[in-house]
Amino acid sequence: MAVIQTRELSKRYQGRWAVDSLDLRVEQGDIYGFIGRNGAGKSTALKLLCGLARPTRGEALIFGRPIRDPVTRSRVGALIERPGLYPDLSGHENLRLYAALLGLDSPERQTAETLETVGLAPGEKKPVRHYSIGMKQRLGVALALLGGPDLLLLDEPISGLDPEGIREMRELLLRLNRERGLTILVSSHILGELSKIATRYGIIQEGRLVEQITAGELARKCTDYLHLKADQPQKAAALLERELRLTRWEMRPEGEIRIYEPVDARSVGQTLALAGVAVEEMGLHRQDLESYFLERMGGSDHV
Repeated sequence: MAVIQTRELSKRYQGRWAVDSLDLRVEQGDIYGFIGRNGAGKSTALKLLCGLARPTRGEALIFGRPIRDPVTRSRVGALIERPGLYPDLSGHENLRLYAALLGLDSPERQTAETLETVGLAPGEKKPVRHYSIGMKQRLGVALALLGGPDLLLLDEPISGLDPEGIREMRELLLRLNRERGLTILVSSHILGELSKIATRYGIIQEGRLVEQITAGELARKCTDYLHLKADQPQKAAALLERELRLTRWEMRPEGEIRIYEPVDARSVGQTLALAGVAVEEMGLHRQDLESYFLERMGGSDHV
């Protein structure tokens, strides 16, 4: 079931398309990693999805309903950019205030339970201005969890955190997904951390969706392989499959052969040479998660 489905979703600011024809699909139970450089349109897209901005054109459906439908809004929790916190109030007081504004039943109980869920002490009296960045981010997630949403939209929740804070946030999101069945869309530029939790990815560049890919598909694409080009690619492939008993390989449209299993490059070259097949190129290709995403986003600069 599609929890989020957008069609041609677009937002134009001052003559520039911040989000351009976004066709996004997030399935129920996903932890969806939304990836892009700074300024690529991630935050604007999230604002469109939670109703903080109106689209210039296109539409977005959440659980099959329009975003501004009251039923839809009650099922979505969001943390966009920095949480809106009152610095002179404690975490408990902040959450209690928001619970009252939302008209929740038993706001005191929900406040205490939600603080415990994100790893904050309900009895802590310290004002929020003295909180660490990690504590503020966890309190922001707590705000998004009020009312028991089915979908969380989180914009850079691990940005600025130290390694311990990143680990705690990662474990929190995994626990919410596993124990509560929450679908989570999380944007981040910290690719290594996102790869530890995401089940599906969307890559955005200059407001446009470049690719949607599952974690399994990504793992296969990031597998090391022996790259080979020969003057007779069809014959080369048949020979290698028969003589070296290869099973994990593919022929690319341009005639490149990729071998995804351990194989001795010298044996490959000798097998082809004995059959009169000339090797034009051969080498081991290594591609990790970060290099794959950077390539898809159009360059090797930092995200």
